[in-house]
Amino acid sequence: MSKRKKIVYLCFAMLLVLVMTSCKITQRYTRPNVGTDNLYRDVTTTDTTSIATLPYTQIFTDTALQRLIAQGIANNPNLLVAYTRIQQAQATYLQSRAAFFPALNANTGVTTSHLSNAQRSGVRTDITQYTIGLSSSWEVDIWGQLRSSRRADLANLLQTEAATRAVQTGLVADIANNYFLLLALDRQLLVTRQTVANWDTTVLVLRALKEAARVTEAAVVQSEAQRYAAEVTIPDLERNIRETENGLSILLGLPPGPINRSDLYAQQPIAALQTGVPALLLANRPDVQEAEYNYRFFFELTNVARTNFYPALTITASTGLSALQPGNIFLPGSLAASIGAGLTQPIFNRRANRTRLEIARAQQQGALIGFQNALLNAGREVSDALYLYQTAFNKAGIRTNEITALNQAVSYTQELLRYGFATYTEVITARQSLLQAQLGSINDRLQQLQATVNLYRSLGGGWR
Repeated sequence: MSKRKKIVYLCFAMLLVLVMTSCKITQRYTRPNVGTDNLYRDVTTTDTTSIATLPYTQIFTDTALQRLIAQGIANNPNLLVAYTRIQQAQATYLQSRAAFFPALNANTGVTTSHLSNAQRSGVRTDITQYTIGLSSSWEVDIWGQLRSSRRADLANLLQTEAATRAVQTGLVADIANNYFLLLALDRQLLVTRQTVANWDTTVLVLRALKEAARVTEAAVVQSEAQRYAAEVTIPDLERNIRETENGLSILLGLPPGPINRSDLYAQQPIAALQTGVPALLLANRPDVQEAEYNYRFFFELTNVARTNFYPALTITASTGLSALQPGNIFLPGSLAASIGAGLTQPIFNRRANRTRLEIARAQQQGALIGFQNALLNAGREVSDALYLYQTAFNKAGIRTNEITALNQAVSYTQELLRYGFATYTEVITARQSLLQAQLGSINDRLQQLQATVNLYRSLGGGWR
């Protein structure tokens, strides 16, 4: 075997050893073992069906609301900004993929040199050199540094996409919650106006009774005061409606303006609030996915930091034409070429590599804690939304009985007042209680609808 072949085989064997060794330097990513048991308080299920997988059109059947959500997804400024972040992350990832290829540069130039007496080898003291050529360099990814960097950039891209999905789930929930709030305010305004009209009737009855000397002027004045107390809340309700419309318009990417809508009691909450098993949060909830991709990003950066302790192999090559006269540059004798390889081993760089590794490990640990915390918060939000829905549902039946009883109380006290068996204060108290119960019933309905929205968002619904 020739000496040249021995050198080639030796280099090949060394390269093979280096590649095999590199597999132990970087680690392959695996999802950390995060606990998902008992994330939902007082909820035990093995059903893997979740409302998070349903499109928002199946959760919200109101066509006016569906149109608003679609418009918001298309035009919301925060969501549009999130899309630009995806584009930035995609560009960075494509750059990391291109790092595996050699760099190639073209160059051309003219160099004029003046030689000293000691440098002269002939009679010429001034030399002008013309060059045209190509140069290339390639860093061999022996230890997996470039591969880990590429995986880190991929994790960053996936994290950005998950963050965008989180923005969309929040947007869908915000639009739905504000829409339902707007319907509740409409209904409160309607009930308040009806109450003012009923107070007008009560004032007329008390005036008639006062003329008949059945009640005093104090009764009339007190009833008028209660009528104004109800009426004075109307401007605030109208202001709240207008402000809610304006806020909803901004979510849609529109200037403030009126919102087309239906009625509160036309809404039909989804009947089966299926949460699925808690482990589904890892696949459905965007902010949990975002937290995991963030951990994965720092995991790969830790791999990159490990590779900095090992030598870097760089291969360089160049070729071109060089001549002392422009007319001779394309002659066969003007061709020049070179190729080389070199290893750079860090020996002492003032602890920089060790510091990078320690920082990377600490960042990785912090990202893991953040991932675990995101999962815990997701479980808490699901638990809160479930209990809120159940509370609203329980109150609805009780509130219906309360309103029925108070309607009867108002009717009875007004009738008894005509015959002197009740006082005007009993009438006022009954009507005030009825108004509060009616407003409370509207709030119960709003709470039930918003609990559905919050559960849908907390499970990770709205981005599909």
